[in-house]
Amino acid sequence: MTTRPSSTDVNQVDVLIVGAGPAGLTLAIDLALRGVACHVVEATEERGVNPRCNTTSARSMEIFRRLGLADEIRRAGLPGDYPTSIHYRTTLSGEEIFRIDLPSARDVLHGAGKDGWPTPEPQHRISQLFLEPLLEARVGKLPGVTLERGARLVEFQQYDDRVEAVVESGGARRTVRCAYLVGCDGAHSTVRRDLGIRYEGVDAIQQFVSTFVRSPELGRLAARDRAWTYWTYGRRIASLIAIDGESLWLNHVAFPVGHDTAAEDPEELLRESVGCAVEHEVLGVVHWTGRSLVAQRYRTGRVFLAGDAAHVWIPVGGFGMNAGIQDAATLGWMLAAVCHGWAPPDLLDAYELERKPVGEQFANAVGSAAHRSFADVPTDIHLSGPEGERARTEFAGRLAATERHRYSPDGFSFGYHYADSPLVLGGEDQAAITMGDFQDQAQPGFRLPHVWLDGDVSVLDVLGAGFTLLRTDPMLDVARWTLAARELAIPLAVVDLPRRWPDRYPAALLLVRPDQHVAWMGGAVARPDEILLQVTGVASTSDR
Repeated sequence: MTTRPSSTDVNQVDVLIVGAGPAGLTLAIDLALRGVACHVVEATEERGVNPRCNTTSARSMEIFRRLGLADEIRRAGLPGDYPTSIHYRTTLSGEEIFRIDLPSARDVLHGAGKDGWPTPEPQHRISQLFLEPLLEARVGKLPGVTLERGARLVEFQQYDDRVEAVVESGGARRTVRCAYLVGCDGAHSTVRRDLGIRYEGVDAIQQFVSTFVRSPELGRLAARDRAWTYWTYGRRIASLIAIDGESLWLNHVAFPVGHDTAAEDPEELLRESVGCAVEHEVLGVVHWTGRSLVAQRYRTGRVFLAGDAAHVWIPVGGFGMNAGIQDAATLGWMLAAVCHGWAPPDLLDAYELERKPVGEQFANAVGSAAHRSFADVPTDIHLSGPEGERARTEFAGRLAATERHRYSPDGFSFGYHYADSPLVLGGEDQAAITMGDFQDQAQPGFRLPHVWLDGDVSVLDVLGAGFTLLRTDPMLDVARWTLAARELAIPLAVVDLPRRWPDRYPAALLLVRPDQHVAWMGGAVARPDEILLQVTGVASTSDR
């Protein structure tokens, strides 16, 4: 399938994106909205039928809000009134051990409790089965971007001023000329392989058998106490995930490294998770290994890696897909700035400098979370009577300490930063990223903290498409900023903020990048021309 919404020449574009997963599609949408012509090639004719990631993080939802997609995504997936809670049980039909109660999509859309949210867009439980078609449909509606399925990257060659890629489609080969190429083509990336870049890290953390089933009977059983995920502790630790809130379910079962998962019967694994036999139809079975790997480099010349092509983690909590969406948000504005000429090509060096350290820290945090989650489970939790109750209570205490940040990982969404980036001024050494911790105060390199301005308008909603200068002191003259930006041809919007949040925004001026991260904070004594040159990669970083 080829989607051609405009007269874009698919054989000569600014950016060629290889791979139409969430990272590739998000990057394509972002670039198109920034006026950068791009073409996406995807080797498969149709999307896969097995669910993969089933969570879209708060930060990803903020990015989708900026792209105009958040509400549409939130209305997809589970039914609107379906709770997104996590239950821990001996088996689905057995004893409850612990639970984390979380709101439904309808609650979020109606803004229930929104004054206490650290974001305008809390995380959303949606299978990649439903997310990707929404992203693909948006690509099909945007001018300047095209998507071609059944098209395989064969090889590419870099030159000083371009990349020439050979693409095969329908048995015929052609050359696509582009300024830049981005590999979003997954863990088995052709782009990464051809660049000679290897993964580094832990090649095996856990092995899994994942069975995708259709079972109305399972849906009826779960309806007694609905949850998005049921963790069960039969012969093996398993997670039973609601895909559509009715008849579609995914059963992940974990095994130690080296276990012969091929000998495991998916039907028996499902029975063990549920605690009894249920009528069902198997739609797909996947045997896979959870890893913690990060690419040695994210860039060679005019070619970049993003998403699973750059990092592969054990998918406990959907961190890999969501980090790929973060990759796209960072790379998108940088490529647009260079393609439009208001930043030099040297700006692109910052992509790897920013995203690779984040990828490495996420890899460690996700790996640690996985080890805690799959630690030994006391067998006494299955006993009846006081012994079993005591064991379940003790186990619940351990789960309370390990699980909440995994399923509400605010640190993952709001705690990652680019404080050490050459494009950030005033950044300081920061503690390692964690899943749970973040500071809800503006800091150089961090995503701008959210506040509600009026009604349903977040401060993130009033940021411009380019750089934004937030002014918390309306008496401060910013004419020098607008003049410097105009002379440098750097897009800059000026937005006044009420003085209601001095602790949240502790500076008279905050310069925010196109990806909503703070580039600089200060006051009237600033030199706007020097700062703008720094944050767009023009000035030397030696005196930073």
